[in-house]
Amino acid sequence: METILKSGQEAPDFLLQDKDGEFYSLDNFQGHYLVLYFYPKDLTSGCTIEAKDFSKLQKEFGKESAIIVGISKDSIQSHQQFTDKAKLSIFLFSDPQAEVHKKYGVWQPRKFMGREFLGTVRSTFLIDPNGKILEIWNDVKVKGHAEEVLKRLKEMKR
Repeated sequence: METILKSGQEAPDFLLQDKDGEFYSLDNFQGHYLVLYFYPKDLTSGCTIEAKDFSKLQKEFGKESAIIVGISKDSIQSHQQFTDKAKLSIFLFSDPQAEVHKKYGVWQPRKFMGREFLGTVRSTFLIDPNGKILEIWNDVKVKGHAEEVLKRLKEMKR
């Protein structure tokens, strides 16, 4: 499934809270590359692997002037538990009404065990220091994804 956004477009702005209740918008990351990834649910196997992989590579991303932010519909409290339990070092933002999910086109019809429902399409957006989308990954497969994003970031900066 494709998102509605394309590379080269301005990234949609947002105002979301992190696990500590602090508000952040796109402006907070100006001057840095931003890895904005959307995931379905805290403390589930795939989402935990993805968050841990991004956390492990956070220093490498930092060397490239990149900040990593995960967004899900989970609550601030859920993000606190997830961060503590999985020992995460990345930002997690709460989007309980899926407003930002919709702006980025990742809130879409999904199918699971014969049931259709609206859900998060696991997606990642690489955004440049001026707020332009450089790259989009749709329907992400977790294994090796964080490494792939880091590799692509390094290639684009050359």
